[in-house]
Amino acid sequence: MEHILQTAVSDLAEIKVTASFDNEPVLIEGTAEGFRCVGVGTDAAVFQSLTAPEYAFKIYAKGKRDKLEAEAEVYARIGSSVYFSYCYGVFDRLLVLKYEEGPTLFDCLLQGIYIPEQVIQDVEDAREYIRQIGLNPRDIHLKNILLQDGRAKLIDVSEYIKPGNDFRWEHLKKTYEEYYPVIEGTPMPFWLLETIRKWYHHWNRYSATFDGFIRIVSEQLNYRK
Repeated sequence: MEHILQTAVSDLAEIKVTASFDNEPVLIEGTAEGFRCVGVGTDAAVFQSLTAPEYAFKIYAKGKRDKLEAEAEVYARIGSSVYFSYCYGVFDRLLVLKYEEGPTLFDCLLQGIYIPEQVIQDVEDAREYIRQIGLNPRDIHLKNILLQDGRAKLIDVSEYIKPGNDFRWEHLKKTYEEYYPVIEGTPMPFWLLETIRKWYHHWNRYSATFDGFIRIVSEQLNYRK
């Protein structure tokens, strides 16, 4: 395994990942033969090896070393868990993770894939496990939860060492309980989900409550019809 990982790290050396502004996804430059990009976030991009597909390589953008070290620490403390991926090691600017199949909940909404209540319960159980090992479950949102055979798998755990509650999961859970039955199984337009994501990122500039944010979203969407 060590030889496979070292070779992969070398092959990925030509990939450059640059952070964007205002919570936008990172920019990727360069290519690496034998790899495909399977995920892009605000701090890193993830590549899967085609010759060793059980591995995923999470390359962090320049200036995000603190995020890389935080995520490595969190994975070390999590160890092996049915709710999370597994980290095999750290190599300079990237993490080597177990590749996890399945669409994100964001993809599920785009494609109209049913999200069962079991997923919500799994996230609740995963959060409780994280608290039990002395960490803080936060930054849990649509793009950080995978759907695997009707169950949840959480990814991107770098903020679990931070204090405080960002309430992202509480807001997502509330939205699922109150609004998901209305759109269940209906593909949602990408522009709509992206618009809501961006509005949510800035919502506290306009309202002190989540209900206020929902009201603003509803008003804006009705205005645009």
